[in-house]
Amino acid sequence: TMEFKVVKINQEFRNVVVSHKALIEAELEAQKQVIMSKLEKGQILEGTVKNITSYGVFVDLGGVDGLIHITDLSWGRVSHPEEVVALDQKIQVVILDFDDAKKRIALGLKQLTPHPWEALDQNLKVGDKVKGKVVVMADYGAFVEIATGVEGLIHVSEMSWSQHLRSAQEFMKVGDEVEAVILTLDRDERKMSLGIKQLSADPWAEIETKYPVGTKTTAKVRNFTNFGVFVEIEEGIDGLIHISDLSWTKKVKHPGEFTQVGADIEVVVLEIDKDNRRLSLGHKQLEENPWAGIESKFPLDSVHEGTITEMTDKGAVVSLDENVEGFCPTRQLTKEDGSVPKVGDKIEFKILEFSKATKRITLSHLRTYDDVRKAEAAAEKAEKRAAADATKSTVKKINASVEKTTLGDIAGLAALKSAMEAAEAKKAPAKKSKKEETSEE
Repeated sequence: TMEFKVVKINQEFRNVVVSHKALIEAELEAQKQVIMSKLEKGQILEGTVKNITSYGVFVDLGGVDGLIHITDLSWGRVSHPEEVVALDQKIQVVILDFDDAKKRIALGLKQLTPHPWEALDQNLKVGDKVKGKVVVMADYGAFVEIATGVEGLIHVSEMSWSQHLRSAQEFMKVGDEVEAVILTLDRDERKMSLGIKQLSADPWAEIETKYPVGTKTTAKVRNFTNFGVFVEIEEGIDGLIHISDLSWTKKVKHPGEFTQVGADIEVVVLEIDKDNRRLSLGHKQLEENPWAGIESKFPLDSVHEGTITEMTDKGAVVSLDENVEGFCPTRQLTKEDGSVPKVGDKIEFKILEFSKATKRITLSHLRTYDDVRKAEAAAEKAEKRAAADATKSTVKKINASVEKTTLGDIAGLAALKSAMEAAEAKKAPAKKSKKEETSEE
């Protein structure tokens, strides 16, 4: 014999639906109301673990259920509630909050013990070394538990003296046991920051001694910019090779043309900026400035064979030698047949300009044949002029000869005439006396 509650009557089918559970629920509801009316925040009760989920634990308080959220199970990090409690386990809990209308009760387990920060060694201070376990990893750092419920953050920037952006996962992982130095400690805010790079000496502390100006060494290319190459000499020591310090002879438009990320490159220390933790480095300074020798090898107006390596809007970049480049303006590129050469063509160029200061060699292909043509035309013109001058000289000589001959003849005739007249004058008296002698006779 049991008691039932009539929940439904069907006259048509002469059927009655009754429920014993409805009576029990009503009793339980009444019991809950009694229990809820007696609850107070901070009240400590005993209950039984009824259900365990990934987000918390449901506890039966003797007719009503409460939830212990996973964050209220322990002062330390909890991955799953099963690490702390088990089903049907009797535990003491404290009431954190409740809602009469929704019949929700928030419970806490860790609140029954003092906060670990309150029990932290009072002698612990900034600069002390501590050991702990990595409990959480993030890109920006790692949380290390040095005591249950007491964690410190090691920011990624405090993991290495290097200034390169890196992920914390490159240095450690969850579960690792690490040693660190306390950098900041705020007991009121319950915050602590730690560092592991401080366990080793700062490489910049004695940079002038370790890498004085003029030091030659090998560095690894880390990054490019339009103005240069960032390299790392060793962990924590970075430097910049300006694009103008890569080569004496080649015009480098972007460092990517000269080297690549991850490659090793020989460098020499040019300048030290200890405050900003930067080194000015050079690569071309490893060799003597070759421009003095280049100038003698490529004098003005000399002609050399070159290969076009690049075409631009203004002209062509020409490789004259393994390490020597020149520039030929567009107007000087035209071939003798009127066509324009292309990349890869090997043709002759004349040196128009050589500037050691700006390291610029200006070339011309047009002048290699145009100057020859002009020279030939000038030679031909000079030859014609010389021939004409020779003809004039010959005619002048002939005229002078003719004139000299004519004058000579005239003078000779005059002399002959005078001689004849003188001779006749002498003969005349002699004839007269002879006549006179004849008359007298």
